[in-house]
Amino acid sequence: MVEYFESDGLRLAYRVVGEGAPIVLVHGFASTMDVNWVQTSWSRALVDAGRRVIMADGRGHGASDKPHDEADYTFDAMASDVIALMDHLGEPGADLMGYSMGAMVSLVAAALYPDRFDRVIAAGVGERLLDKDKDASAVVEALLVEDTAAIRSQAARMFRLFADQNKQDRVALAACFAQVRKDFPEQLLARITRPVLIVAGETDDAAGAAGPLAARIPGAASFTVPRRDHMRTVGDKIYKEAVLRFLE
Repeated sequence: MVEYFESDGLRLAYRVVGEGAPIVLVHGFASTMDVNWVQTSWSRALVDAGRRVIMADGRGHGASDKPHDEADYTFDAMASDVIALMDHLGEPGADLMGYSMGAMVSLVAAALYPDRFDRVIAAGVGERLLDKDKDASAVVEALLVEDTAAIRSQAARMFRLFADQNKQDRVALAACFAQVRKDFPEQLLARITRPVLIVAGETDDAAGAAGPLAARIPGAASFTVPRRDHMRTVGDKIYKEAVLRFLE
C-alpha cells in the first residue's frame, strides 16, 4: 500500500514490505519505486531474504510531489528525503541501496549521515560519475520537446521514452536532470566510513567501470555484472546474488 510522508515541504510517496532488518531503496532517474524495485523482483528477493524493504518515489517522480525548480533537486536535498523517510518510520539505521541517480543520492547520504547507515550498495554507477562538465542539454531538450521525431541523440531518446512509459512529469524531470548532471561532489566520497559495494554492468557505458569509483571510497568493494548494460543490469540475477552476499 502506498503511503505518504513530508520532507522539505514536499509530500512524497512510499511503501514498506516485509519484516526483518531494514533496507532503504532509492530508484533511478525517470523511474519509480515500482518500476525500479518491484517489477524487477528486487523487493521480493529482499523480502525472501528476511528484510524489511523501505522504498519511495523520489521528489519529481511517480506519485510524489513534482517541483519544477532545478534548485529542488540537489543531492543534499534528495539525501535529506531518505533521512526524513527513516525518521517518519522511526528507523534509526538501515542498509541502503540506490540505482543510477539513486546510487548517487545514496553515496551522498552515506557521507552526510554516517550514523544512519550500515552497508551501502551503489549500483548503476562507476568511474563516469567523476567526469567533469557533463552536458545535460540533449536530455533536457528531449524531455521538453513536443515532437519526439526531433530528438537526434539516441541516449536522449531513451530517457524520453522511459519517462513517457512511466507517465512522468517531463518538466520536473528536466529540472532534476539539469541539476544532477552538475559535477558530483566527489570530495564526499572520502568521508564515507560504512562498507560500500559499487556495482556496474560490464557494458554500461553510462556508468563506466565500477572499480575506479570504488577506489575513491575507503574500503569499498566493486562488482561487475557480466554482459549487462545500464538498463539490463538493474534486474539481473547475478547483481541480486552479489548484493545478498554483501548483506549477509
